[in-house]
Amino acid sequence: MFTGLIMDIGTVRKVEKPADTRFTIETNFDMSGVDIGASIACSGTCLTVVEKGQGWFSADVSGETIACTTLGAWQAGRRINLEPSLRLGAELGGHLVQGHVDGVAKVVDRHPEGDSLRFEFAAPRELSRYIARKGSVALDGVSLTVNEVEGNRFGVNIIPHTAQQTTFGLLKAGDEVNLEVDLLARYVARLQSDITEA
Repeated sequence: MFTGLIMDIGTVRKVEKPADTRFTIETNFDMSGVDIGASIACSGTCLTVVEKGQGWFSADVSGETIACTTLGAWQAGRRINLEPSLRLGAELGGHLVQGHVDGVAKVVDRHPEGDSLRFEFAAPRELSRYIARKGSVALDGVSLTVNEVEGNRFGVNIIPHTAQQTTFGLLKAGDEVNLEVDLLARYVARLQSDITEA
């Protein structure tokens, strides 16, 4: 479980594809305190540390994860958002994020709005029902509040701090991001569906 508050911007050092894909990622995390088997959200995707060293770790990724996320396009040099898993008793400053990516959203527009950046995204149509104005989403692992929704498009506002401390400062129109809809929205929709069918 994660909060959507990014702790580091890492860099993909190496991509290997012997069977499943293995990513080696450079980080500023103190890896001596991270166990083999620990979870790290990598641009919103929960990955398991299978190997590590000073300033780096490796994670294996299945074909299913590659198919449902942006990870299939990752190459050496790619900058990614990193967040270690939530520890019991830690402050929950964002919202509950599982690291289970629901789909891929595309940047439709990016423009300045005061000192901030306003982004418009297009979500997969089957996921748009879970996105609500003033609700939460995780985009590339970043916990964000939805400003407006129209059809399958939605907007978010990125303050300067977020642009500097995450990969949002690098995003442009046409880029794709990992989208995780709000956990509560998903369960409410399921309950409504069950009630309707009953």
